[in-house]
Amino acid sequence: MSTQTAAARVTLRTLGKLKQQGEKFACLTAYDYCSAWAANEAGIDVILVGDSLGMVIQGHDSSLPVTIEDTAYHVRCVRRGNRRAMIMADLPFMSYYSESASLENAAVLMREGAQIVKLEGGAWLAETTRLLAERGIPVCAHMGLTPQSVNHLGGYLVQGRDPKQSQAIIDEARILQEAGASILLIECVPVKLGQALTEAMDIPVIGIGAGPKTDGQILVWHDLLGLYPGKAAKFVKNYLKGNRDGIQGAIEKYVRDVKSGRFPAKQHCYF
Repeated sequence: MSTQTAAARVTLRTLGKLKQQGEKFACLTAYDYCSAWAANEAGIDVILVGDSLGMVIQGHDSSLPVTIEDTAYHVRCVRRGNRRAMIMADLPFMSYYSESASLENAAVLMREGAQIVKLEGGAWLAETTRLLAERGIPVCAHMGLTPQSVNHLGGYLVQGRDPKQSQAIIDEARILQEAGASILLIECVPVKLGQALTEAMDIPVIGIGAGPKTDGQILVWHDLLGLYPGKAAKFVKNYLKGNRDGIQGAIEKYVRDVKSGRFPAKQHCYF
């Protein structure tokens, strides 16, 4: 057994200590047994079973068709390959439209092996966040670019460039933290906003396209390995390209780059 898989499990307490100590942590999506096993061997701290599976696994043009049953199945597969990482799972589109739906669907994912659920939205989710947290279900608040709202946003666009919108994101993130959110994930925002959020929040902040100053970084498995067809987003780096150590070596290099601060570099950031 590797030293990584023999190490203590990552928990919210672990991530909180890393933030306090100024140490970075690495996150990656995974959707099955083998990807979870590889992520663990490489030292990934948080595995996200994301609704991105709708695109990279199911072939849809968005995450909207993903169901709670789909996510539960993939959480179950990931749990079997996991030894150390904390498992986060997305609550899919319209699976948290009411308090009862939020509780029921979050409970499904937690029973399958998730240790925290992720919801997309701002201050309007405060009561749902409070409800879940009070009942022992940790919440990751996902702000900035929220893919489940792609039709409302008008596309996959950078958020928070306008000073008023930027301040609104910070204010609403604080509301969600006060409501009981344990982690904030911020997507596709300028570097300055990613840094401001990280400094403003007591909870760990995970970034994707949010600059190098966040506490953690996350990428989609298929993006990290250059497997998804089409043009990659600016924040993506193909770690498999030119890596002689294959998939495992690519993930290990990503972990090292995140923890050392080499990723994301300037070319992966929005300004």
